[in-house]
Amino acid sequence: MNAGKVLVGISGGVDSSVAALLLQREGVGVAGLFMRNWNDDGDDARCRAEDDRRDAVAVCGRLGVPIHFRDFSREYHQEVFSHFLSEYAAGRTPNPDVLCNREIKFKHFLDAARELGAERIATGHYARVGREGNAFRLLRALDRGKDQSYFLHQLGQEQLAATRFPLGELDKGEVRRIAAEAGLPTAAKKDSTGICFIGERDFREFLSRYLPMRGGEIRTPDGVRVGEHPGVFFYTLGQREGLQLGGVRGRPQAPWFVVGKDVANNILYVDQGHDGPWLQSRTLWSEPVHWIAGAPPATRFSCTAQTRYRQPDEECEVRVRKDGGVEVRFARAQRAVTPGQSLVLYAGDACLGGGVIERTDAPALATGAAA
Repeated sequence: MNAGKVLVGISGGVDSSVAALLLQREGVGVAGLFMRNWNDDGDDARCRAEDDRRDAVAVCGRLGVPIHFRDFSREYHQEVFSHFLSEYAAGRTPNPDVLCNREIKFKHFLDAARELGAERIATGHYARVGREGNAFRLLRALDRGKDQSYFLHQLGQEQLAATRFPLGELDKGEVRRIAAEAGLPTAAKKDSTGICFIGERDFREFLSRYLPMRGGEIRTPDGVRVGEHPGVFFYTLGQREGLQLGGVRGRPQAPWFVVGKDVANNILYVDQGHDGPWLQSRTLWSEPVHWIAGAPPATRFSCTAQTRYRQPDEECEVRVRKDGGVEVRFARAQRAVTPGQSLVLYAGDACLGGGVIERTDAPALATGAAA
């Protein structure tokens, strides 16, 4: 590739296909790169990966642009998947998509682009890059329902300076319309879901391949045994599905929710009530935060936050700690804020940065091992 061209991460889906098309229409020199980031371990998974590769090739053929291929599966295992497993083993609920973006899509992909002589990269993410003086800003997509800035909060100035998000001002319906009108073979292709680069699989079956399944007791917060579980790793705070708890003597016919995990003793704690007190917190503490601008706006400031994807903005007060983490106090109680997940901070549409949630002030169970 010649300098000045943009290397587009072509996944075989409609979003990256249209991202490449829009850049081409701008008159930008475009090439595609298809990344393999997972050693497929089953016929169905292998077929999906082959389908994606074939579609990526077909899209680039339709656009008349070259396509390159890179295998990042070793890097993915070392830098994303190993962390994913260790977090689950510790009883936390990680967000591998955040690490995948930081370590693979905007690190190794960017390095590959530079090796190929490209000046910038582009992806089909729904987000925007803004500029204020010499500083680059990560902005939410105009389509808030598709906005992916939550998963991109670990990007820094170097990555944003070298990145284009062509879909940031479009909604999904418009993207599919553009693809159909251009005759792109991915126009009607179903969106991919599931864990980054692992896809749509039975999560429990998948995780059990790597972590030992050890059944244990399901108890209420006051210690009453109400059932059994196949392994505490498979559950997260606030979860309702998969508990397989029928009628419990002396309890009303109402749904049960996970309210804590005692990993050391292999006990899962549940209670009734979607918004029960065991799931409520007003304050959280995070691990060291990554700031997109390179530093926090102040040591104390007000902003909004998300503790899960597609959560509405929640007003909060932030205090930056000496260890680089933050203490965040919300204006109202939050449900099922989960250690291991990402806290992402915003000032309007601008993403300030974020970090991993370490703990909250939700009521502690008698064991002191709620997670």
